[in-house]
Amino acid sequence: MNCLITRKNLHTGLAAVSASIPTKTTLPVLSNILFEAGQDGIWMSGTDLDVAVRVWVPAEVKEQGSITAPGKKLQEIVREFPEQPVELTTRGDQVELRCEKSHIKLNGLPSDLFPTLPEVDFEQGWSVKGADLHGLIKNTSFAVSAEESRPILNGVLWELRDGHMRMVATNGARLARKGVAAGSSTAPSADFIVPPMALQQVQRLFGSKETLEVAKSGNHLGFRADGTEVYTRLIDGTYPNYEQVIPKDNDKFAIVDKNALASAVRRMAVVASDQTHRIRMAFESDRVQLTVLTPDLGEGEDELELSYEGEGIEIGFNAAYLLEVLKYMSTDEVKLTFKAPERATTIEPVAPEGEEAEDYLCLVMPLRLLD
Repeated sequence: MNCLITRKNLHTGLAAVSASIPTKTTLPVLSNILFEAGQDGIWMSGTDLDVAVRVWVPAEVKEQGSITAPGKKLQEIVREFPEQPVELTTRGDQVELRCEKSHIKLNGLPSDLFPTLPEVDFEQGWSVKGADLHGLIKNTSFAVSAEESRPILNGVLWELRDGHMRMVATNGARLARKGVAAGSSTAPSADFIVPPMALQQVQRLFGSKETLEVAKSGNHLGFRADGTEVYTRLIDGTYPNYEQVIPKDNDKFAIVDKNALASAVRRMAVVASDQTHRIRMAFESDRVQLTVLTPDLGEGEDELELSYEGEGIEIGFNAAYLLEVLKYMSTDEVKLTFKAPERATTIEPVAPEGEEAEDYLCLVMPLRLLD
């Protein structure tokens, strides 16, 4: 392999692929990036066996070939190169880099040791607007479970229906659900459970102005646009029926300024228990009183004006979950609905007058209040 590539293109490609390389692995080749030099450029690939990233970078190819080389080391070296062309050559299982007077050799591994990337047929796929995908991922993936005992909840459910798509994530104590018009009827009706790490790569590598091609083959999902590809293994299993836990009969609701509520909750959270983060909220006709009592730390109280309809209610929340949900609400005001102190509370953005309401709902399970 013998190529001449700009330092910028090489660094951009390495940065895109290096994030998919595992920090610790018992398989040495997974610490490497696969280089495949074709006619007018180089494909760079990295994988942790669950998520793979592949990027095409233009280069002047004098001799085609392939090799794998240490990804993080290459990235560190190229970062320090001057903004001059880099000559990339291979000699046996070594890769050589020359840039001005710098000459560095790194030991690599044969390309045939690198795992085969999933084969996904994009001809059978569908297209998705980058902005839609970014919005779905951002507004839901924070709610996935980190517990390994229920692997299904470690992923984000992606539902595709005729002209509509939706993402849902939950850890059992909080839930986030967002939908958008798909704008295309070519997408098949299907459900996928996607690992959040893969969705993070999609967010990182694809711009909101791009249109992505998406396709599924076997147990893998692929995304691609403009010479960048992301492949992920899907999580096997059936996602729980989340619609059953979203209350349809909540008869009390409050409309409140999002930032004012978040600020009051943050103040109370400082005095809340580090274990439960429990705060008490008492809703009345025109206000909510926030209180917290932590015997070994102290106590606090606060009050906020709001609009409230229904009988008064006292309810306990994990302040961290409440703040997390409020962070992703895009409007100035939010609507909270309640049924009883032990029943789920929903939180939704309130669209300004004249604007269409966003299809976004979050749910937070209350905490039992101690007398």
